[in-house]
This record gives sequence, structure tokens and C-alpha cells, in this order.
Amino acid sequence: MKRLLFSTLAISVCAIVHAADAPKFDPQRLSDEVKTLSSDAFEGRGPATPAEDKTIEYVTAQFKAAGVQPGGDLKDGKRTWTQAVPLLRAEIVGSPTLTLNTKDGAKPLTQGEQIAVRAAMDGSKSVAFDDAPLVFVGYGVTAPERKWDDFKDVDLHGKIALVLINDPDFETGQGDFGGKAMTYYGRWTYKYEEAARRGAKGLLVIHETAPASYGWATVKNSNTNTMFDIVRAQPASAHPQMEGWIQRDFAVDLFKRAGLDFDALKQQAQTRDFKPVELKGESLSANYAVDAKVITSHNIVGRIEGSKRPDETVIYSAHWDHLGVGQPDAKGDRIYNGAVDNATGTAALIELANAYAHGPKPKRSVVFLNVTAEEKGLLGSEYYAANPLYPLATTVGVLNMDALDPHGPARNFTTSGSAKLDLLDDTIAAAKRMDISFSADPKPEAGHFFRSDHFPFAKRGVPAISFGSGNDLVDGGIAAGEAMEQAYVTDNYHQPSDEWHADWSFTGMARDLQLLYTVGEELANSTRWPAWSQDSEFRATRDESAAARK
Repeated sequence: MKRLLFSTLAISVCAIVHAADAPKFDPQRLSDEVKTLSSDAFEGRGPATPAEDKTIEYVTAQFKAAGVQPGGDLKDGKRTWTQAVPLLRAEIVGSPTLTLNTKDGAKPLTQGEQIAVRAAMDGSKSVAFDDAPLVFVGYGVTAPERKWDDFKDVDLHGKIALVLINDPDFETGQGDFGGKAMTYYGRWTYKYEEAARRGAKGLLVIHETAPASYGWATVKNSNTNTMFDIVRAQPASAHPQMEGWIQRDFAVDLFKRAGLDFDALKQQAQTRDFKPVELKGESLSANYAVDAKVITSHNIVGRIEGSKRPDETVIYSAHWDHLGVGQPDAKGDRIYNGAVDNATGTAALIELANAYAHGPKPKRSVVFLNVTAEEKGLLGSEYYAANPLYPLATTVGVLNMDALDPHGPARNFTTSGSAKLDLLDDTIAAAKRMDISFSADPKPEAGHFFRSDHFPFAKRGVPAISFGSGNDLVDGGIAAGEAMEQAYVTDNYHQPSDEWHADWSFTGMARDLQLLYTVGEELANSTRWPAWSQDSEFRATRDESAAARK
């Protein structure tokens, strides 16, 4: 017992020393990097544009200056700085012709106003159909384990399905889908996939700000520009021909014209007894060309090889891309600079690489993974996780950084989603030593767990979290933090106004990086393998590769 107590004390003392020895991060360097990456010269960092080349050149130069080694694809037996990511790139040629047909005549729809249609990703070079019936299918969920089926065997071939966003539990906060916390069934990506499986001509998500967790401006800006997907052998199996969103008020009017009550049907959709309803007397016609081609984007990869166990890997990740050049805002600005989202994460990755390169060499390898096409559906991280440069079985964990707060420090931190795993426990313990508390995701209903680059790793069993800055600000408390976050989501998220500001102090981000360094450094110098909780849906997948970690 005495030996055990001594060992425990030694570990605790060692941990405190590690926290105290965490390097200082320079707020000015962070500010300069975010300012550069989000400047108009980088044109919103769109994948497969000249801005991608500029971004790769900049980040690679910072990695080289820091002293880390290239960790990307092998070429002639040597690692390069990038991992090639083949993607399907699709965009609508010109303005789409979209028409609602009613008993009162044809009504033209304006892209970005009542409707936001994405470029087809099912392999179509054009989309042309007339009078496709509209069918409301509730939340568009098929969940056998919950004995839930919104479709009731309705034939959707040649039809356009209309669905609600989020889960059936969102309104009431209780039910078969875990209450307020969003499941994958609530994500629009799942709803498109299920529509494709059902043979629908198309699917339109009915937008509502609260269950979507963002406003119409975000929907418009994210869906009316160039679309990307991983290259699929059978793209139509994952995508209906038409994918898009419609405004809530427009949907209410659609239902009313068909003699239906939107709110009443929405309430019915929250029960197992719901049955699909056709909007009689209304149909949709569409005509637009699609420029679709396979292009190659890139993940940027730096690495420090471990001194004793180089085949075991700790990953820090962040996405470098944003929305590029798109629809103009009210001021005519068309460049989506992406300062917070995610020049902050990329700057954090650069500075972490710099800290590791100038510190003691870790025993395990550390990879700095700057992924592409997050804004297009986590595609860069999905590609890496499906084609890992370093085996997932011996990847210790992933610490992802997305949209960090460039203001002053907070008394707390958070993560995307509410998954339970040792890696989160490690982060909470390290934060406690720095007098930082943990606050669970305040909006699990927003589905953030499925919206960050840690998710492709998590679903393959790798312990992974996406770190979020706290909202209990040292200067202003929770009230100030929540007001700041709401202002960002409403006024700047996925809009041209997400730009660098001279009054951003970056002191909170510098402090957050000390915490993230401490967690990663302790893992990189240990022999531990953090695991998922026993009841986690990812535990079994991780356990399948346990032999590789002995």
C-alpha cells in the first residue's frame, strides 16, 4: 500500500511539474498568423483554388521554420508535406431554374432566398425534371433499434421529400432519441443519405434556426457555392439528385396551399405513428447544369518522430479551409475570410508544432494534421481516417481544434458533444491543475459532435475530442461569454464578416494552448492508451484492434 501511495504521489507530482513546465504561447504570433490566413489575399481558403496553394505554402513554411518534419505521403521513400485528397468537385453552372407549380400557376423560386439547392453530387451533369411531387416525411428517420420509421414504405421514386431538421426529441427534450442531444439521425448528412437509400429524386430540409443551431444566412452561404465529396464508387447510393434546404416560412406557405397545417404535422412527426403526407396540388420543377469533376485537394501534415515508440502517434488536428469566394453580403463582400473558423485552429496547430519542436523530444510521435474540406462535410479528416498515414490502431488519441476564441481567457473549456472517454478525463484533470473547469457542451442539440474533424476518427474507434474555448470569461463572466458567442453565430459564422480584428487579444487562446500542449505531451511521454467509456458506441470498434497496442 505504501508503495502504491508513493507511486500515485509521484505521478501526481510529475503531472503538476508538466503543467508548470508547459511553454508560453505568444498571443502576438497567434494574432499575426490568423491575420495572414484570413486576409483577402487568401480568398477564403477554398479547396482546389489558387488559395489552397497559397495556404499550403504558408503553413508548410511555418512548419519548416518551427523545425518539425514532413509527415505526409511517401514519395521516393521520403515523406512530403501533404496528403493528397481526391474529391468530387461540383458546382451549378449559372443560376438554377427552380419553379413551384401550384393550382394558382407556376411560381419561380430564387436561389438563396426561399430555397438553397446544392450542386448535384450523385454523378449528374445536369438536373432537369418537371412536376416532381412533394412528400413530407417528418424527420426522415429510419431507426430499427428505436422501432422508428418515418417512411412507412412510401414510394419516393421521382419525388421530392421534405424533412424537418434535428431529431424528433428536439421540441420536447425527451423521447427515444436521447432528449435534446442530437443523434446522427438529426444531421442533414444522414437525411440525404437515407433519401438516397429510399430512391428519392431529391430531399429538401426545412430550415428552422433553433433546431439547426444556425440561421438562414449560414444555410445559404454553405449550400449555394461549390460542393465537394469524397470520391465514391456509387455516388447515387449516398446522394439523391437534388439536395437542398427551404426556409421555414416558405414551407409553412407550401403546406397551407395544400390544405395542411405545418405545426400540426410537425407535432405528429414527433411520434412513431406519423405517416408521410403528400402536398397535393403542388410540385417542383428544376433545370440546371452541373460542372462536376474529380480534383485533388490536400491535407497538410507535420510530424515529430518519437524517440522511443515512433510507431505510436498522438494527433493534433484542425482544418485549414473555409468557404472561399461566394455570394456577396449586404456590403458586397464576397470573400469568406474564416478568421475564427478556422484560421484560429490552423494558427494553434502551427504554434503547437513550434512548441514541440523547441521542447524535449517526445517518446511517441506527434502529428500536426491540417485537414482540407471540413466545410464540405469533414472530407479531409474522413479521407485521412479512411486512408491513415499512421495506423489508427496505434494512434493514441486526437485533439482537434476548431473555431477557438481569440479574445481573453475563460475560467472553463468545453468540447463538442457529450461523449465519455479517458482522453476527456485527462484534459479535465490537466485543466484543473491550471484552475480551469470543464463545462459540458451547452448545446448538445446542435450536433457539434458530428460537425468537427474528430468525428471520422471517433467513429473508427480512435479516442478523439474537439476542444472548445470556454464561455465563463475572466472579464465579464458567463453573460459576456454567451453574448459574444451568440453574436458570432448570428452575425459572422459562415459569413464574409468572419474577419480578423485588431482588438482581439488572443490571450485566452494562448492559455488554451498551454492546456492542449500539456495533455498531448503527457500522452506522448506515457505508455497509456486512453479508452472510450464502457457504454460508448465507439468502444467495441476500438477493442477490435486491442492486440496492436500490447
